[in-house]
Amino acid sequence: MYLVAIAWIYVALMMAVAEATHANGSVLGGVVTFLLYGLGPVALVMYLLGTPHRRAARRAAEAAAAQAQAAGPVAAAEAAGAEAVPVSAPQDPPATTPPPPSGP
Repeated sequence: MYLVAIAWIYVALMMAVAEATHANGSVLGGVVTFLLYGLGPVALVMYLLGTPHRRAARRAAEAAAAQAQAAGPVAAAEAAGAEAVPVSAPQDPPATTPPPPSGP
């Protein structure tokens, strides 16, 4: 698939160069030729041919998220990329003792 796209771009580039270097041609005509005969159609075809792959990747990500959500909040946080932090009761600050009295 990529080989055909690269070949198409190459041919369109050669058409654009021929347009730009022709006696009656112009650089603007070469740029327009490359964009309309080369880059535009190739981008559209590659986008359309990549649709099934993007759809499958989206479904796989949704399935993984649903499976992680069903496993529990800690697993869902790990699946999202966060570290699992154990939930514990708040602790009281350590008790401080006053210093001993100094002097006579």
